[in-house]
Amino acid sequence: MPAVSGLLAGQVALVTGAGGGIGGGIALRFAEEGAAVAVHCRTSVEAAREVAARIRDAGGRAVVLRADLTDEDAARRLVREAAEWGGGRLTALVNNAGVQPTRELAGMTAAEWRAVLDANLSSVFMCTQAAAEVMRETGGGSVTHIASIEATHPAPLHAHYCASKAAVVMHARSAALEYGPHGIRVNTVSPGLIDGDGLAETWPEGVRRWQRAVPTGRLGRPEDVGDACVFLACPLASWITGHDLVVDGGVSARPTW
Repeated sequence: MPAVSGLLAGQVALVTGAGGGIGGGIALRFAEEGAAVAVHCRTSVEAAREVAARIRDAGGRAVVLRADLTDEDAARRLVREAAEWGGGRLTALVNNAGVQPTRELAGMTAAEWRAVLDANLSSVFMCTQAAAEVMRETGGGSVTHIASIEATHPAPLHAHYCASKAAVVMHARSAALEYGPHGIRVNTVSPGLIDGDGLAETWPEGVRRWQRAVPTGRLGRPEDVGDACVFLACPLASWITGHDLVVDGGVSARPTW
């Protein structure tokens, strides 16, 4: 894929959950900026293949890799396969894979709680640990977790999701401390409401509320999140680590009183 400005030229990136809308947008933006991209999916195989095909059709390099990231062996295998495909290098990891179910806290089971924590938090821990082992031997790199503005602004029926994303933000800060001496930067991107297929039809009231509240007047797009991830992975962000970059059109700045 022809680079827009070549910010990621020569990089090898792994984007988890790239069969979804946000993950696909991130993978495409990384490829546009010159990175070779390992496109991960668990069940969205056809969507991941479509993302990879778009990258290849535009002249870029991409491979589709499948794994269940709640399984430690599978998570480590994914990172190993991405690095092997990249010629022994992995310079960027974007931990985007996750789930967002709704459930009333009073009726939530421990199994439901653990399932969200495993998908959204444990997967981040395991992929980051495995990627850092590669990066510290090959000159460093960047890790970006996709968190959410719900890490600090809770929403009804999302107690497990909000808790997992708050923990993801703190994991990044802790990892930034420990991996910084090895040339590895770790940050988070916290998106607001990102548009997707059928969102306005399935949740019209929520979309209207968002549009009334957000200063920029629109929902986010997958490429908005991708742009933030590209920045954090590129040399322009070489002195940025342990940071949470909020990408929400300014909605978090809206007064709540």
